[in-house]
Amino acid sequence: MDIDFTYLLTMATLVAFVIWLGDIAYRRVAPRFGHAVAEARNVIVEYARSLLPALVLIVLVRGFLYEPYQIPSGSMIPTLEIGDFVLVNKHAYGVRLPVLGTKVFDVDAPARGDVMVFVPPHDDRYFIKRVIGLPGDRVVYVNKSLYVNGERVSQRLVDSQGGIQAFEESLGENAHRIHAAGHRPPRMRRVWTVPVGHYFVMGDNRDFSQDSRAWGFVKEDKVVGKAIAIWAHKEAGWNLPTFARNRFF
Repeated sequence: MDIDFTYLLTMATLVAFVIWLGDIAYRRVAPRFGHAVAEARNVIVEYARSLLPALVLIVLVRGFLYEPYQIPSGSMIPTLEIGDFVLVNKHAYGVRLPVLGTKVFDVDAPARGDVMVFVPPHDDRYFIKRVIGLPGDRVVYVNKSLYVNGERVSQRLVDSQGGIQAFEESLGENAHRIHAAGHRPPRMRRVWTVPVGHYFVMGDNRDFSQDSRAWGFVKEDKVVGKAIAIWAHKEAGWNLPTFARNRFF
C-alpha cells in the first residue's frame, strides 16, 4: 500500500497538539521535576510548538485544497506519463474531512472528460483516470469505439507509429488524445449502465488500462479530486525533476 501522507501529517499534528496541551497542564498542576527531566521536556515541547503551525497549514492545504500525486503507471498515456507529478484540486467536487473522507458540503460534480483521482473498489491506493460515464449514463464499448447514451464519442486519427494509433477524442467540450494499440484485436461489445452515485472511468491508454471495464464503477464517496495540472516530471532513479511537461489540463 502507498504511504498515506495526509494520514501521517494529521497524526503528527495531533501528537504536537497533545504535547502542547500537556505542557499547559504540566505548568499548572504538575510538581517540578529534576533539572535534566525539565530540560528534556522543554526541548520536546519547543519542537512541538514550532512544528504545530506548519503542520496545521500543511494538513489544511493537502486535506481541503490541493495535493500532489505522482503517476505510477502508463494507463493515462499520452495525457500523463509515468513520473509526472500532477496537482489535484481536492475541493473541486466538494469539501471533505481529511483522513475520514466525509463530505462537508458540495461544490460541483465530476463532468465527462475530467481527469479524476479516486480510490477504486478493489484497491486502497489512489488511481487516476478520465471520467466517461456519469450517474444514469449508458456506456457501450465495441470495436474500440465508445458510445455514451447512444451517441458515438468523436475520435479522429491524428497519428500512427509503431503499431500505436493516436486519436483526438471529444467528450462534450473536452478534447484530448488517447492511444490505441493497432495490433490488438477489438474488445467484445460491453454495455454498462452507471448506477446513481457512481462514475465510469477509463484510461487514455485504452488497450493498456485497467479501469471500469475491468473492476466496475467508482463510488462518489471515493472521489478524491480533479487533476488540474502537471507541475513536474521525474524519471526513475537518481534523475532530477524537470519542468518541460508543465501544463494545465
